[in-house]
Amino acid sequence: MKELVEFIAKSLVENPNEVVVNEVNGEQSIILELKVAPEDMGKIIGKQGRIAKAIRTVVKAAALKQNKRVIVEII
Repeated sequence: MKELVEFIAKSLVENPNEVVVNEVNGEQSIILELKVAPEDMGKIIGKQGRIAKAIRTVVKAAALKQNKRVIVEII
């Protein structure tokens, strides 16, 4: 999951070297914290949050195949 979020984010931003994804394992779910450069934040979130929602949807679909619950947080 971490690699998937990292690949999508690096494809969208202008500074792919500043993309960092941290994985935090909780009791019932995995939390992926996505951190990008401040000037790329708008590209990750998108208009009205559409791109962020799309990223979460893709990760959720991939997680269902592995019977896991994944939460993507954009920091």
